[in-house]
Amino acid sequence: MSKIGVLALQGAVREHMRSLEECGVEAVAVKRKEELTDLDGLILPGGESTAMRRLIDKYDFMDALKAFAAEGKPMFGTCAGLILLAKELVGYDVSHIGVMDIKVERNSFGRQVDSFEADLTIKDVAESFPAVFIRAPHIVEAGENVEILSKHNGRIVAAREGQYLGCSFHPELIDNHRLTAYFVEMVKEAEAKQFV
Repeated sequence: MSKIGVLALQGAVREHMRSLEECGVEAVAVKRKEELTDLDGLILPGGESTAMRRLIDKYDFMDALKAFAAEGKPMFGTCAGLILLAKELVGYDVSHIGVMDIKVERNSFGRQVDSFEADLTIKDVAESFPAVFIRAPHIVEAGENVEILSKHNGRIVAAREGQYLGCSFHPELIDNHRLTAYFVEMVKEAEAKQFV
């Protein structure tokens, strides 16, 4: 059985854990960097990216997260997690983990009060997916190897590049687990490649 972690420093950890369990995999709340070594994949949840970065630095997670990515293990960033994965951030000189060839703008759909739901078509996932946007970022630019999976009003809100998956919204806040299941399949594909 695949073992997938959720970075449990801040954000919607429990909801992601429940979604993973619904998809039939073992979910692990990752609170120490040593716990990354046993995992097949990792979700970087939504939350507040600045607070998350502070906690990543406080608990000395950054090098371990970059090493996890370098091993070819899949990572899925939702909302703030998408910001952590991006190589470039609008208005900032430095990125965080910086492994996905995308440029992301923070809070591009407005503040907390501007939160909304939208039905999205997500390639290879769903024709109609009820996406919850809360102070959401969006992908301003995507590199040539990045596959755009979904747009909302012309803005890129979900994309994949190899072992990395990112979205602007919160798939863990609804009872539709199809995007989580898509990530679980990515993890299983990556595991299968290791044994070839």
